[in-house]
Amino acid sequence: MATKMRRWAAAVSLVAMTVLMAGCSDKFGVLNPKGAVGKQQLDLILISTALCLVVILPVLVITFVIIWRYRQRTNSKAMYAPEWEHNTKLEVTWWGIPILIIAILAVITINYTYKLEPSKALESAEKPLVIQVTSLDWKWLFQYPDQKIATVNYFEFPANVPVRFELTSDAPMNSFWIPQLGGQIYTMSGMKMTLNLIADEPGDYMGSGANFSGKDFAKMSFVAKATSKQDFDKWVADIKRSTPKLTDEGYAQLAKPSTTDTMEFSDIPDGLFDRIVNKYGAHEGHSSSSEHNEHEGMDMDADMDMSNMDMDATASEHHH
Repeated sequence: MATKMRRWAAAVSLVAMTVLMAGCSDKFGVLNPKGAVGKQQLDLILISTALCLVVILPVLVITFVIIWRYRQRTNSKAMYAPEWEHNTKLEVTWWGIPILIIAILAVITINYTYKLEPSKALESAEKPLVIQVTSLDWKWLFQYPDQKIATVNYFEFPANVPVRFELTSDAPMNSFWIPQLGGQIYTMSGMKMTLNLIADEPGDYMGSGANFSGKDFAKMSFVAKATSKQDFDKWVADIKRSTPKLTDEGYAQLAKPSTTDTMEFSDIPDGLFDRIVNKYGAHEGHSSSSEHNEHEGMDMDADMDMSNMDMDATASEHHH
């Protein structure tokens, strides 16, 4: 029996070491965050896990004790009491503690949900870098509207500078995810979503699609490379100097279902991202902008004015 217990203890220790070591690798990046958002999400994971263990560990221990103590044996000394009355202390214990834990977990989760709202701008003295992301079959297109460049399945950005991702889809719905920087957010056709992330240090961060989207969805991976500002500026200049332009015809070809390696483009068509969104009927997600609302308001006012003019003209005709 002692030998079996030692073997079980060794197996549990080995599993625990494997999990802890794996958590420090890129493959389990959520446990090794490299950005402010990812670190707060890890805090929420650890707090939630600790609160759950308050219930799970005692239950597992008590289960083992009961099984061991009341196992079938001839010389058992365990007390047998088939008839017993209501015990208030036990009822309060096994109902009160879980309810208290759920209440604490609810408050913490609500707080972190508000703090980690994807569209909320990150606090920083640096101006955010805007990257427009489009999920395709089966690749990712990244456009830089300010730099007028684009890449496929790969993008760079400066470390310690907030990145404002504007996301949509020109294919089935997908999910954009860079585990070490922050949680995933869906990309949907006809909608523009917003995700704000930041990297605390330079490095290559694995990203991927996290949603089934056809036969080659597993190949929808990309690299998010954080560099220094100088290296980022040099990278942009190199792309503008030595790569072809992305045209509307080129995008139409790129959007066809296929897989591809990384690509770079020195220019992008004006308004391409907005046209992709409007292609399916524009709906703003978390990324509603004041400019869009003002424009929409102007359109509504114009429609109302035209409607009033039509009504006035009709009334005039009837009068005559």
